[in-house]
Amino acid sequence: MLRVLTLSSLYPDASRPNFGVFVERQTLGLAAHPDVELKLVAPIGVPPWPLSRMGHYAALSALPAHEVWKGVETWRPRFPNLPGTGGRFHARMLTLRLKPLLRRIRRDFAFDVIDASFFFPDGVAAVALSRAFGVPVSIKARGADIHHWGHSSATGGQVIAAGVAADGLLAVSDSMRTDMVALGMDAAKIRVHRTGVDLDRFAPRDRAAAKAALGIAGPLVASVGALIPRKGHEIVIEAMAALPGVRLMIAGEGPERPRLAAQIARLGLSDRVTLIGSVAHDTLPDLLTASDVMALASSSEGLANAWVEALASGTPVVIPDAGGARELVTAPDHGRIVARTAAAFAEAIGGLIAEPPSSDAVRTGAAGFTWEANSAALYDHLVGLVRG
Repeated sequence: MLRVLTLSSLYPDASRPNFGVFVERQTLGLAAHPDVELKLVAPIGVPPWPLSRMGHYAALSALPAHEVWKGVETWRPRFPNLPGTGGRFHARMLTLRLKPLLRRIRRDFAFDVIDASFFFPDGVAAVALSRAFGVPVSIKARGADIHHWGHSSATGGQVIAAGVAADGLLAVSDSMRTDMVALGMDAAKIRVHRTGVDLDRFAPRDRAAAKAALGIAGPLVASVGALIPRKGHEIVIEAMAALPGVRLMIAGEGPERPRLAAQIARLGLSDRVTLIGSVAHDTLPDLLTASDVMALASSSEGLANAWVEALASGTPVVIPDAGGARELVTAPDHGRIVARTAAAFAEAIGGLIAEPPSSDAVRTGAAGFTWEANSAALYDHLVGLVRG
């Protein structure tokens, strides 16, 4: 029996049901393996009091420190998140907080390996903890943990040192693996570990009926991603000005909402472009199957789950050449990879609406992304680290 301690600060909770759902799905898949016993530590960074009692931090502070979450025993320790430091002290604070907790957990659960599902601060802390407890550690790179934290002057050195010291590394795409090697990590230790998609839930359906259920008539474009600068929603919004009669629904929430709302009003698109807020992952298939195109203009990605879920739903994507885009869009039926400009997005979206590929042909792009394959590969990777 492989005993796994999974560590992930990117994980859903009662106050954030959509936060890190792909990490949750990976963890639940591994926990269901017949030869695995798994416990989860999902730490939460909070600022010092009184900030910890304000805004969304109040809901985080109210979460239970220990619970069974979807069948998995879960600890949610808080660690200090010091404002204005650029994350410089996150991993150190997390390590100090977790050492006594893992010592208590280990009394009843002698874990064989630490599985860190995000590189920063989780992976950095996991390396220190693995040495303290004498077990191997794996760290998975997903996107911003390398592209942002790995290049930040405050945290980049920590990320690189953790990658060099870890016993094994995972990357969500070949492109991410290349980026990790460029930072100085050993290519021989990095295994590409692709995300999964529920091919039963995300599947083609009657598009006209799906549109009617949303109260939509005519062409519809979906964009799925947090309202943050990196996702490039302003580019897709601007593209809509050149696509009369086409609707755009943007699913996501974040600090860019006021700026995007102002852009929509300034361009006179309020009747065709809607910021619909965060959409529960369980209802996301309704939006994707109703859409003719899913467009996301990210400046960087690992391999976005939204891309895979769109293809599985029979909806082609329009995306820039970012991260693992070329590993997913491998045929014209899957969509278009275009320059990160409004004009390029408008042309590609318009072309796919005018000459849509069949849903079944689009779906072939997601065929290799299953959670079963994800779980099997993760188990094989972790067992290999334990056996040496």
